Amino acid sequence: MAEQHTAAAAKTRKTGARSSGKSETSPELGALPEWNLTDLYRSIDAPEFKRDLERAETECVAFEKAYKGRLEELAAGKHPGQSLVEPVRRYEAIEDLLGRLLSYAMLVYTGNTADPHIAKFYGDTQERITAISLHLLFFGLELNRIDDALIEQAMADPALGHYRPWIEDLRKEKQYQLEDRIEQLFHEKSVSGSAAWNRLFDETIAGLRFEVNGEELAIEPTLSLLQDPHEEKRKAAAEALAATFKDNVRTFALITNTLAKDKEISDRWRGFVDVADARHLSNRVEREVVDALVSSVQAAYPKLSHRYYALKAKWFGKERLPHWDRNAPLPEVKMRTIAWPEARATVLEAYGAFSPVMAKIAERFFDDRWIDAPVRPGKAPGAFAHPTVPSAHPYVLLNYQGKPRDVMTLAHELGHGVHQVLAAPNGPLMAPTPLTLAETASVFGEMLTFKKLLAATDDPVQRKAMLASKCEDMINTVVRQIAFYTFERHVHTERKNGELTAERIGEIWMQVQSESLGPAIELKPGYEVFWSYIPHFVHSPFYVYAYAFGDCLVNSLYAVYEKADAGFAERYLAMLAAGGTKHHSELLKPFGLDARDPHFWQGGLGVIERLIAELEELDRAA
Repeated sequence: MAEQHTAAAAKTRKTGARSSGKSETSPELGALPEWNLTDLYRSIDAPEFKRDLERAETECVAFEKAYKGRLEELAAGKHPGQSLVEPVRRYEAIEDLLGRLLSYAMLVYTGNTADPHIAKFYGDTQERITAISLHLLFFGLELNRIDDALIEQAMADPALGHYRPWIEDLRKEKQYQLEDRIEQLFHEKSVSGSAAWNRLFDETIAGLRFEVNGEELAIEPTLSLLQDPHEEKRKAAAEALAATFKDNVRTFALITNTLAKDKEISDRWRGFVDVADARHLSNRVEREVVDALVSSVQAAYPKLSHRYYALKAKWFGKERLPHWDRNAPLPEVKMRTIAWPEARATVLEAYGAFSPVMAKIAERFFDDRWIDAPVRPGKAPGAFAHPTVPSAHPYVLLNYQGKPRDVMTLAHELGHGVHQVLAAPNGPLMAPTPLTLAETASVFGEMLTFKKLLAATDDPVQRKAMLASKCEDMINTVVRQIAFYTFERHVHTERKNGELTAERIGEIWMQVQSESLGPAIELKPGYEVFWSYIPHFVHSPFYVYAYAFGDCLVNSLYAVYEKADAGFAERYLAMLAAGGTKHHSELLKPFGLDARDPHFWQGGLGVIERLIAELEELDRAA
């Protein structure tokens, strides 16, 4: 419960050959940057890495020796605030050091999960840091045992009062913490438990190959073909994905069953009632707020996804679209490849029109090589922004292939990156943002970029294509992620009664997908195994509702922005700079928004509904 460094590092997920900061040049895409990890360490064999690992162990042992069993005594002393702030500051500095080490190992590994030398480095680092951090485990547990009146008196001192948000968040976990030796066992066994299964998933996914029209492809380019303008390629890619997933589905089912059981054991010991309560606690969001979001989205399925996909099927001249056409580009719309320099300029100009400060921060990611963009064998699929630690800076991973959606992904991840840079001054304990608000800046960055591109488009065919693409992105972010959350709830709830076969998991998947996508999408044979590659189910159970939370929140926030007087950008950046120091209700108050209001979600969903209505109007006018 108190493993701050692992929690921060897990928000993402190389020898130093992939940390050189070089560019990989493609004829169509231009020079794609590879990140420069030397700001953390020069290579996996760097003496500085070994030195810091040894220093971390020395400092953790010394910290335990100095403070274990003494915190209550310090809190009851003459100057409790001054007495307690010293160990908090030392703990914070150690967290930064451990976070730097673990972040580097994770980033190197993510760049090439197929290299056994790198995989060993990552595994060894995880094990060593887990062992080292055992010496810190007592700290959060003992802080939570201090009497409420005593800790409140200590926080009256401004020095310790600075850490009030972190201490209050920590004390919310008090009722779920266990006896020290059990906490130690949970912590130590995580390396051979959940972390090991996470690694198995990553390495299995990275090693999969999919035969598409006689060519063997990794997962990222195969998934990309689902957006190809030619239906035969989309179909071939979908069938290749299904075939390979089926060949490996028993492994994925075992991973899913084991992690669900592992979570059920932890939840039961800690006293969590609902399968998602631990996630809600870590997100600092009330269960009823999430329940309201979920029920609002589910009730809106017919007005959103069902309605949109019926319209899209009509554009394709079909009554129903096979699942491989769900994200297909519109027929008769010319597809073009967007080179990296254009993608960079598009996003930076959109950011700059909103806030020069925001654009200046985003520009550093390009200039200082904080981005890894090319598709490579062994590289993790997808995209992320990893904050590392406040004493360093974030890094962004992409798999850039020049599609319009790739530009939106760049805008999304840079939004995260800007947020992480702005929040960093809060320090290692208070910079991390709860997942519900962590998606705010990313989705807002996407919206800024989309609005800029739309405003510059006069051609009605292109405008229709852009609106359709945005609708699909929003449906994927809101409807699809709530369906994912519903799927997880079914799997984790049913797992309490015994293992689920791969077939049963597939049945649950097909049920929730059919409900959410609607009758205009035909889920062809093979789609029942498409649950198996979703990394969030493995790495961050119940994470996915954060995307829907963020999208609806941003839709409401953007509506305020469009009507706002001067000063909105400053209030927005201040919200991001707060990091994890404020509850979502406090952060949204300056904008007149309240996520606890039942009508709040309707406002966000209404934005999607209006986009679909505009598309229907364009269709009638054509």
